[in-house]
Amino acid sequence: MPSTREIRRRIRSVKNIAKVTKAMETVAASKMRKAQQQVLATRPYATRAWEVLTYLARLRRSNVAEQPLLQQRPIKKVCLLLITGDRGLAGAYNGNVMREAFDRIEEWERQGLDVTLVTIGRKGRDFMLRHGPPLRAEFTGLSDQPTSNDVAPVANILIEDFVDGKYDAVYMTFTRFGSTLRLEPTTWQVLPIVTAEPESPLAADYIFEPDPQTILGEVLRGLTEIQILQAVYEAIASEQSARMVAMRNATDAANDLIGELTLSYNKARQEAITMELLDIVGGASALTAA
Repeated sequence: MPSTREIRRRIRSVKNIAKVTKAMETVAASKMRKAQQQVLATRPYATRAWEVLTYLARLRRSNVAEQPLLQQRPIKKVCLLLITGDRGLAGAYNGNVMREAFDRIEEWERQGLDVTLVTIGRKGRDFMLRHGPPLRAEFTGLSDQPTSNDVAPVANILIEDFVDGKYDAVYMTFTRFGSTLRLEPTTWQVLPIVTAEPESPLAADYIFEPDPQTILGEVLRGLTEIQILQAVYEAIASEQSARMVAMRNATDAANDLIGELTLSYNKARQEAITMELLDIVGGASALTAA
């Protein structure tokens, strides 16, 4: 059994670790609340924006066939936007979303498709540099509260490459925030934009100024950027939730270990005291016998 000094040293060490993980849990909880409010506030807007696009794209005067972001082509080349975190200590968050992306990549490669990657986050970038297909671009260091200006370069690369015919389809893999304990790795098609059937009858056509093509083109680009920004919001909320839970579990594990070490320390201390008493009793008995 280790000595009482060694056990005390281990207890101090584990207590210091528990303080760090508790502080990290508090910070992650604060960031998670802000990220959760952000993602829940913007989700209805992103949903409504998609409905507006569906409406505009189905107007007879909009000439949808002339819009490059709506063009359906035979899929031979695919680009995947992978959204992960810049840091670890978030439990299985990064691992789960990278596993989802890797499964999709393997599926596409089995179908004979050429796959190219664009990554947001250091964890996904580092993993895919070692094990994944070629990287077209990588983005790191996004703030905890990104704006459309932060994701504009990502959207521009994806849109321009798709319009130029470098890819026939663009997807993104991210973690959708359901709740603190329900985080869902998801792969979603970004381009070409697939319009859904309208839930209500369309109104009559309108007169557009300057023209339907220009207006719809701007709306399509803006919508794509909104969907990417919303995915980043979802990923940030998921990452902070995963980190908070991971740090809470680490703190609980440290406290449990402290309890076990304290019990071991008390046993070792009691054993040492017992041995000292036995030595004293044995010495007294020897003096009495003499």
